Amino acid sequence: MGVGNQQGGRPVTELRERERRRGVPDLDAEQDVDLGRYASAVAARWWLPLVGLIAGLAAGYVLSLGAGDVYRAEALLYLGQPFSPNGGAPVQSLATNPRTVGEIIRSESALKRAAARSGLPIGKLRGRVSSASITGTLPRAGQTPLVEISVQADAPGKSALAANTLASIVIDRVSGYVDGKIATYERQLTTVNDAIASIGRRLTALDRAVRAQGLSPLDQLILISQIDNAEQRRVGLINQQTQAQQLLSLAENVERARVVEPAVASRTTAQSRRNSLLVAGAIGLLLGLIATLAWDRFARRP
Repeated sequence: MGVGNQQGGRPVTELRERERRRGVPDLDAEQDVDLGRYASAVAARWWLPLVGLIAGLAAGYVLSLGAGDVYRAEALLYLGQPFSPNGGAPVQSLATNPRTVGEIIRSESALKRAAARSGLPIGKLRGRVSSASITGTLPRAGQTPLVEISVQADAPGKSALAANTLASIVIDRVSGYVDGKIATYERQLTTVNDAIASIGRRLTALDRAVRAQGLSPLDQLILISQIDNAEQRRVGLINQQTQAQQLLSLAENVERARVVEPAVASRTTAQSRRNSLLVAGAIGLLLGLIATLAWDRFARRP
């Protein structure tokens, strides 16, 4: 049993010796020699990787200091959902176009107004203004999403003021149709309220007349009939008043765009100091190792 094993599975060293005699290269031995040579080179000139690491850390620290801080201000907008004049069906408008906000806030006129209001140079606003739609978990066709407008700048107060200015510009541009509806409903409600007040005064006068002494039964009947007509007229006006109030509330709270959350600046470091040190240190260490391994090759050249 033991003899069979020795004949079938010859020792590894004996097989490697026979392969060496036949000229087969020993890859394991070559790898051991290369790794040993690399390790010796690094051990002999250990100061080169150390210098590379220190230089990389220093460069990363200097770059992180020069990066400075950037402030980001974000305003959250609701663009509104316009309906038909009777409030029955949604209609397409600027508020329902997904590209409206991005095109408005990047326009030259909007950037100039935001720059003038915030005190930021317009050059610092170009390319640092963005918008993003915030859709619900169950988006519905035609549903107007929330939109976030953000501005990045090196001053917190100015960045917030620029973002809020752009938000107000967007609201003014997309709310023309709804603003017209609101003005109409307000005029209608004012007219109805005046009519109700007028009928109230008339009913008061008729009630005093009915209570007056000396009226004939026919005169009393006429006055009571007029009171009934005025009461019916007032009921109809109250129904109109209720409808106008509901439509006005729908236009103001659902159809019209508004700022949900005004912009408040928060500091965002343009470049993480820790990440800068790690990346620069790793690059410096790698360059030091490369210089260590290439030292002998360049030193042997005449």
